[in-house]
Amino acid sequence: MGVMFSFIVCNLRGATHSPVFSMDGDFVIGGVFAIHYNMMTEIHNHNTMPEPPKCTGRLNQLQYFCTELLPGIKLGYQIHDSCAAVPVAMQAAFQLSNGQDNVFYKDKNCSQSGRMVAVVGDSGSTQSIAISLIIGSFDIPQVSHFSTCACLSDKKQFPNFFRTIPSDAFQAVALAKLVKHFGWTWIGAICSDSDYGNNGMASFLKAAQEEGICVEFSESFLRSNPISKIQRVADLIRRSTAKVIVAFAGMGEMDVLLEELATKPSPSRQWIGSEAWITDTNLQRFTFCEGAIGFAIPKSNIPGLRDFLLDLSLTEVVASPVLTEFWEKTFKYTNTENIMIIYVHVIKSNILFFNEDLQKVPNDFILSSQLRITTMVYKAVYAIAHAIHNVVCVDKNATVLTALKKVNFTQNGYSVSFDTNGDPVAAYELVNWHKGESGNIDSLMRIILKIYFVPVSVCSDRCPPGTYKVLQKGKPICCYDCIKCPEGEISNTTDSSDCFPCPIEFWPNAERDSCHPKPVEFLSINETLAIILAFFSVGGACLAILTAAVFFHHRTTPIVRANNSELSFLLLFSLTLCFLCSLTFIGAPTEWSCKLRHSAFGITFVLCISCVLGKTIVVLMAFKATLPGSNVMKWFGPLQQRLTVVLFTFVQVLICTVWLVLRPPFPMKNFSTYKERIILECALGSAIGFWAVLGYIGLLAVFCFVLAVLARKLPDNFNEAKLITFSMLIFCAVWLTFIPSYVSSPGKFTVAVEIFAILASSFGLIMCIFAPKCFIILCQPKKNTKKYLMSKK
Repeated sequence: MGVMFSFIVCNLRGATHSPVFSMDGDFVIGGVFAIHYNMMTEIHNHNTMPEPPKCTGRLNQLQYFCTELLPGIKLGYQIHDSCAAVPVAMQAAFQLSNGQDNVFYKDKNCSQSGRMVAVVGDSGSTQSIAISLIIGSFDIPQVSHFSTCACLSDKKQFPNFFRTIPSDAFQAVALAKLVKHFGWTWIGAICSDSDYGNNGMASFLKAAQEEGICVEFSESFLRSNPISKIQRVADLIRRSTAKVIVAFAGMGEMDVLLEELATKPSPSRQWIGSEAWITDTNLQRFTFCEGAIGFAIPKSNIPGLRDFLLDLSLTEVVASPVLTEFWEKTFKYTNTENIMIIYVHVIKSNILFFNEDLQKVPNDFILSSQLRITTMVYKAVYAIAHAIHNVVCVDKNATVLTALKKVNFTQNGYSVSFDTNGDPVAAYELVNWHKGESGNIDSLMRIILKIYFVPVSVCSDRCPPGTYKVLQKGKPICCYDCIKCPEGEISNTTDSSDCFPCPIEFWPNAERDSCHPKPVEFLSINETLAIILAFFSVGGACLAILTAAVFFHHRTTPIVRANNSELSFLLLFSLTLCFLCSLTFIGAPTEWSCKLRHSAFGITFVLCISCVLGKTIVVLMAFKATLPGSNVMKWFGPLQQRLTVVLFTFVQVLICTVWLVLRPPFPMKNFSTYKERIILECALGSAIGFWAVLGYIGLLAVFCFVLAVLARKLPDNFNEAKLITFSMLIFCAVWLTFIPSYVSSPGKFTVAVEIFAILASSFGLIMCIFAPKCFIILCQPKKNTKKYLMSKK
């Protein structure tokens, strides 16, 4: 009696989606690619089972893989079209996980098809996330060729995910640095409303902020959004003040957006593209995108691909709807009959002629050295093949998933390996769109920064040196006003956030972008004012000497002898010193000149006033002596007159000595009077000492004035007291006016006021006291007699 075996038979429910390409083998690699970009939408009546979703729309670049790494082992494949849609990608993932058998026998170890060991795909990050979450439960590794979302590097969520294209974490930083390189600090940003676009844009915005780049707007959208949404994004770009637009979007989104922008003219924009669309030749029909730049996957050559395409038989082309569509796209023929005519022509012609015709066709598959995305598929398949090789030949206890983590090989000059996150080493080409000779945007991508026109895209122009930035209220940090630096401060860099003061001896130039030494101001001998004052000073001294010479020549005449000629000569000597001491005030102050000018001025003026005071006392004593019984002149004779002058002068010498010993005047730089220049002057040292010197001179002058007033009405025909009264009146008026003028005059004019006071008072004395006598001596000699002088009026 035979042994009976019973198996539970399980059938797949629903209709399966047939792969676009498939071949059975010992090991099967699954493939999910966005061959088309749209999923056909159908309205279901819920009465019949719906058909599997179908793909439609533009044919994307075909992906291709083959390997000769495993001789003796048949490597199969099963390739599905995801239509760039998550539902279709998920159905393909479930179908790949189930296997290719429609009937499953429970408890039976034999399978009718090869083992599904890995999946290559998908193109979009969102689709890859959905696939990874499904096949990850079965420890089936997934190697994506075009999913760049940085989120897929998370091994806790996606332990089975690998990729041969760099993560967007690197591209986002590179794009931010590219924007910064051209000085674009005011940009607009758009992205696909998907995991790829949103995560990539988030990484870019973070990197842009670190680079000091401001974003005017950031919008996300999908190609499947209502047209009103697409129009709103397009209008936002048209109205934008930013002239640079960073687009982290897929080809589908860029296609619908650029179509909308093409409907209405808009200002020229500089487009910065991510790798998803910057190399799409279909988008190059939009000529207003000329100059677009971005990072792309490096292009490379795939050995054997060109020969494979040229060797396709007519039967193979006609039997595959996808290949048929591919040839229709390549040769612009729209039905199978025309394709058959092409092949008949090829068969009847020399094969070389056919090859030359293909080379004229603008298709990257024929020019196999221009491939970018397909190269990533090539690397993914070889990575899986190496992992299978290690499992079969090296470590039979390992899984393909474990072996993939250790893959490290070089194929056709390309290094392939994965880090702990399943990511490869990042490498990009910098590409730039520009017009060719035909006037259309050239499909040739260059690894150079050859931008024919670099626009300026900033919210605010850069602040030049001499200004600083003040942020505009309620706007990003890139929007600011340029404010001129305050007085006394500079900024010597562009876009300075603040100004800083110059050192105390420096002052900003007119542009306030550099500090220059302040001009030093003092009463220089080269100045007109100093020359005039010096002229009057020397002239006054010469006048005093000339007067002394006249008096000495006529020393025996009554008018000279009438009032103590000795005091007159001493007075003229002191006046000469008064005139000359004003010269010590001219020139740059030094330690010795500061000490000399005030002490010499104080002592010579006291000597002068003492002489005048002595002469006034002599006049009074002389009048008293004419009274009967008076002998007052013996108490105020020549000796007493000399002692009076010496005593009064000694007091001033004592005051000056104490001043010079304790706190003498010293040269100093005055920074407070003028901000923009330095006043070189003599500091008083002790204000008490200075005002004590002036006060003592004033005290003697007032005393002399009072005595002169008392003696002004004496009966002599020549009463010197009147002249002394008038001279003291001028002297006091000058020095009373000097005090407020000295205090209020700025800089070198303080010195000029003091010199003027010295000269004015000195001229007042010499003109009032000696000019009338000289007039009589020289012009009216008849009056120069004792009789005339003693006569009463």
